[in-house]
Amino acid sequence: MDQWIFWTVVALVGLAIVAASIVVARDRRRQELERGREEAELEAPTDEEGAPAGEAPVIEDRRPEPAPVPEEPLPEPEPEVLEPAVEQPEAPRSRMARLRRRLASSNNALARALADLLSVDQLDEDTWDDFEATLIASDLGVGPTTELTEALRRDFAVDGVSDPAQAKGILRDELVRLVDPTLDRTLNLEKDGDNPAVVLVVGVNGTGKTTTVGKLARVLVAEGKTVMLGAADTFRAAAAEQLATWGERVGVETVRSHEGADPASVAFDAVAKGAEAGVDVVIIDTAGRLHTKTGLMDELGKVKRVVEKKAKVSEVLLVLDATTGQNGMTQARIFGEVVDVTGVVLTKLDGSAKGGIVVQVQRELGVPVKLIGLGEGVDDLAPFDTHGFVAGILGE
Repeated sequence: MDQWIFWTVVALVGLAIVAASIVVARDRRRQELERGREEAELEAPTDEEGAPAGEAPVIEDRRPEPAPVPEEPLPEPEPEVLEPAVEQPEAPRSRMARLRRRLASSNNALARALADLLSVDQLDEDTWDDFEATLIASDLGVGPTTELTEALRRDFAVDGVSDPAQAKGILRDELVRLVDPTLDRTLNLEKDGDNPAVVLVVGVNGTGKTTTVGKLARVLVAEGKTVMLGAADTFRAAAAEQLATWGERVGVETVRSHEGADPASVAFDAVAKGAEAGVDVVIIDTAGRLHTKTGLMDELGKVKRVVEKKAKVSEVLLVLDATTGQNGMTQARIFGEVVDVTGVVLTKLDGSAKGGIVVQVQRELGVPVKLIGLGEGVDDLAPFDTHGFVAGILGE
């Protein structure tokens, strides 16, 4: 039995060796066939260009490349001319109507005094005393207050106040008389031959002087006049830049110099350039002056004298803050002595102001209020109108 197993194992080992030999021989034969095929491909005949026989040769295009045709340069676009963004001024009639509405809606002391007087049934001494005190508080002044009170007491004693409409009519008539419709409030803007009309704007810093110059330019442009601005306020930082900005908004030229330059020289140059350009009006913004500083006020007088070597000064407008009360009146007196003020511009005559200053400043200077401002808007400046002012105060 053991011998049979031995020979069976020997036979199986022999079969395995034979099978392995067959596999090795078959792999060797396949490798030899592949090697022969590669050698045959390498030895295959080729044509002159090196391409395999039977295939079309690849012909290389050796012609010189054509020279590039230069592109015609495109025409450069013409530079765009940007016009200054000029803001169109509001029409004078609509401006006056809007200012009148704002005045009517204000809550100033003069308006309250008149409203209180019309609201009582019986006018006794206490009522008249309160009325008189309120008028004085509204900066109407002692003299005008006494005049108005006596006139109303006389008229009401004759006609009575039983009819509110009649009483309001009496009030209206007395206020119009007090504000004085006979004063000439027009701006003198007639050219002096070939020279422009010159408007000198003066006042203390903080009253809105430079802003008033810009707003006045808008008013004149709306009326069809040509305008040039002169930045003679060379002491206050950025004053010239502020005025130049106004000039751009309105569409007018601003003549300026460096900070600290001689104000009289700048003013003279502005008038000279205005004459050369043929403009209608030159508006000069002067440095804000403290009325208590004699040297500064003398400098302002020099500006006016130097300008008048070239052209006559048509208007000297004093800008007053309507909220300053008696201090504003002191300013008005001093400026009037130095530069012969021809008209007053009252700014900030809104709900926080006291409308009576209109009467008082006219009595003090003997010159009319020609322009009023009722806010910070660019069109919140308009010629003063006596009947419109009184109507606004009465809420009509």
